[in-house]
Formats: sequence, C-alpha cells, structure tokens
Amino acid sequence: MINPSSNAGMRDPDVTVRRILKVNHAGEFGAIRIYGAQILMARRLFPSIVPALEEMREDEIEHCRLFREAMPGRRARPCRVMAFWSLGGSVLGILTALGGRNMIWICTEAVESTVHRHLEDQLAFLAQRDPELHALIASIQEQELAHLRKAEDSQKRRGLRHALLLPVIGALTDLMIWLSTWGDSSWMRAEMTRAGRG
Repeated sequence: MINPSSNAGMRDPDVTVRRILKVNHAGEFGAIRIYGAQILMARRLFPSIVPALEEMREDEIEHCRLFREAMPGRRARPCRVMAFWSLGGSVLGILTALGGRNMIWICTEAVESTVHRHLEDQLAFLAQRDPELHALIASIQEQELAHLRKAEDSQKRRGLRHALLLPVIGALTDLMIWLSTWGDSSWMRAEMTRAGRG
C-alpha cells in the first residue's frame, strides 16, 4: 500500500489514523508478550516484582482491546507484522529477565519512554482530526506514564547497563513502530516539528 499524497506532499489523514491504530494495537500486543515472558522468569528469580509486572500487563491487555475495538469504525486492520511484535516481545522479555531485576525495569523504561514520545506525536496529529481517538490515547498515555515512573523508581542503580541498553531498546522499539506505520511515524514527527510542536 502506498501513501496517498498530493503534489504538495500532503498525506491522507485517514490513512495515518488507521496506521496509528495498527501500530498502537501491535505495540500493546508486544508489551503483553514482554511482560508475560518477564513474569514467567520473575516467578522463579524475583517473585517480589511479579505483582507489579502483572498489574502493568493487565493494563496493556486492556489497551490492546480498546485499540482493537476502535479499528472497525476507521476501517483499520491489525498490523501485518504482529508475529514480529509477538516474537520480539517474548525474546526481549526473557533476555531482560535473565539479565536481572534491574534489567526488567530498564526495559520498561526504554519501551515506555519511546512509546510516550510517539503518543505525543499522535495526540498532536489527532487533536483536530479524530477527537474520539485523541481522548482514548490520552487516557491510555496516563497509564503508560505511570509504568514509566514505576520503572524509573524501581531501579536500584543506573550504571553502564542503563546507559547502553536504554538507547538500544528504545531504537528497536522505534524501528518496529516505523515499520508498522510504513514510515508515517517519521512523517508525523517531522510535521509536528515544522509546526513548532515537536
């Protein structure tokens, strides 16, 4: 599918709205897999953090459901690379849990801070285009920010692992978002920057 565009470089906002829904739904699906794998490992290794991980996973399950329900009215469908989100999330969850308790929280911080940045772009884009979806994303963003704060507060130390892994995990999340939106995530960010809102 090619982005509809005019000679002035304008894109069909309805296409972008559909891609926002696709990537948000897929991202929540990936987050469910990350938390699921971390919970599986943490039950044996770090049982004290399992309740917090389970609570965050429940939030992601609800977010995934809400984005899925918003799709039909906007003629959106689930992302074609859901299998990559699933596999990537599971692998990331297992590897970070094996790296230790702190690694779990570094992973959460990296993913949630990247997601927060993309949600900010989406909210700016949707404000005048789809107020209903804007309100839904704004309400979900509050819970995602709570996850980010929990991850930041739960880290005992911020050493070399934090410095190295935070940008790597963030970049991988960015790449998955970019692939899932066929590049619209970059376009929206550039548009918001040009408008003085980036």
